[in-house]
Amino acid sequence: METTVEALEDNKVRLKVAVPASEFEPAIDAAFRKLAKEVRIPGFRPGKAPRRLLEAHFGKDVAREQALRDAVPDFYVQAVQAEDLDTIAPPELEITSGQEDGDVEFDAVVQVRPQVEIEGYDSLKITIEDTAVADDEIDAQIDQLRERFADLEESTAPLSKGDYAQLNIKGYIHDEEVPGLTVSDFLYEVGSELVVPKLDTELEGKRPGDMLKFNDELPARWGDRAGEEVAFQVMVKETKRKVLPEATDEWVQEASEFDTLDALRADIRQRMENYRKIQAHLAVRDKALQAVGAKVAIEIPEPLIQEEIERRLHNLLHRLEEQGATVEQYLQMTGITQDQLIADVRLESTKAVKADLALRAVVAAEEIVASDDEVEAEITRLAERTGRKPAQLRKEIERASGLQAVRSELSRGKALQFLVDHATVVDEEGKPVDIAFPESAPEAPAEEPEEESEA
Repeated sequence: METTVEALEDNKVRLKVAVPASEFEPAIDAAFRKLAKEVRIPGFRPGKAPRRLLEAHFGKDVAREQALRDAVPDFYVQAVQAEDLDTIAPPELEITSGQEDGDVEFDAVVQVRPQVEIEGYDSLKITIEDTAVADDEIDAQIDQLRERFADLEESTAPLSKGDYAQLNIKGYIHDEEVPGLTVSDFLYEVGSELVVPKLDTELEGKRPGDMLKFNDELPARWGDRAGEEVAFQVMVKETKRKVLPEATDEWVQEASEFDTLDALRADIRQRMENYRKIQAHLAVRDKALQAVGAKVAIEIPEPLIQEEIERRLHNLLHRLEEQGATVEQYLQMTGITQDQLIADVRLESTKAVKADLALRAVVAAEEIVASDDEVEAEITRLAERTGRKPAQLRKEIERASGLQAVRSELSRGKALQFLVDHATVVDEEGKPVDIAFPESAPEAPAEEPEEESEA
C-alpha cells in the first residue's frame, strides 16, 4: 500500500491511498464468504459455496462492491497510522480507481489536530495567595481544640451567642402541637439555628426564668412543612456558658501527643503550611494551564470543542446518576438554564482544548518524551485503579492501539510540570512564594485539597 499526504486549508489534509490488486484480493475473498452466508445455493450449506460458483452465479461486481465498502475504511485506518496523522474528525472518502478491477485508489479528506507554536511558555508569572501561616490562624486552631475539651458551667449572665440554655419548648400550628417541636429539658446552643432562626435572636439577653412567645416559619429542612408558621412558647430553665481549658503544657499533654504548647503550635503551623502548599501546587498547575492556553491564538477546530463538550456533559450526567439526581434538578439547584449550562461548558471546553494544544506545543518544542518505564508505571497504576492485572491491561491497550495515547498523555503531564518548574510564583504583592516542601514534612491535615481543574 502506498500513501501520500497533501496539506489543505482549515487543518485538513488529503490522504491518497493506493492498494495493489494483490493486497485487495483478500478483501474480495472475505466479501464472497460474507455473500455465501447470506444466500442459499442448491447443494451447499450456507456459507460453504465455493467462490467460483458464486462468481458464476452473481458475477464479480457484487463482491467487489461489498469489498470496497468493507475494506476501504480499514485501509484508511492503516494509512492514517502509516502517515502518523492525528485526525480529529471522520474522513470524506472518495474511490478514484479500482471500482471494477485492478489496483484500488482512494482519497480521504480529513481534519487533523492543528500544531501551534507559542512563545514565553518557559517564563510564566503566576500569582497565588501566600502560603505563610499567621499566628492568629494558629491561635484559631488551638481554640478549636480547646472547644472540644470545654466544660459547661451554670451562669446567670445574659445569654449570648455560644452560650447554652436548657429549654422547655412548645410549638403550635392552629393550637395543635407540632411533633418534634415540643420538648422538655432541651440543651440548646444559642446561635446554632437548629430549630428556627428567630429562637436564637429571642434567646439573646435572656436569663433563667424568662418566658418567650414568638412566631416563625419552619426552614427548608422541614421538607413539605417548610414555610408554615409556628407559634412558639419557650421557657428558659437554666443558662450555661462554655469554659475553655487554659492553653498550657499540661493541657496539651492531655489533649494531644505533644508535651508542650510550643510543640503543638509548631506542628499545627507545619501542617497548615503543607496543606497550603498542596493547594498552591494545584493553583500553580491550573493557572499555568490557563496562561499557556491563552497563548494559543488560532481558531480552535469545532470537532475538538464538540468532543470536549460531549466528554464533560457525559461526566456530569454520570455524576448526577450516581447521586440519584437529574439534569432538571441540577439546573434548579444551580439556578441556571440549560442554554447557560451549554454555554458555560462550551467556554470551559474551549479553554481546555487550547491548554491541550499548548501542552502539545511544549512537548514538541522541548522534545519531551515519556520513557518506556514511565509508560509501564502508568499502566500499572491504571491497573491498580481498575482492579486488573498490568499485563492484561497492557494487552487491551495494545489491541486498541492505545499505547501511543498513554505515552502522549504522560508527555503532556511532563510538559505541565516543565511549565510549573520554570514559572515565577508570586503573591498579590509581587513577592516570591515558596511552594517547595521540606524533605521530611509531616502529613498534611485531613482536609482534602480541591480537585484539579478539568483543564
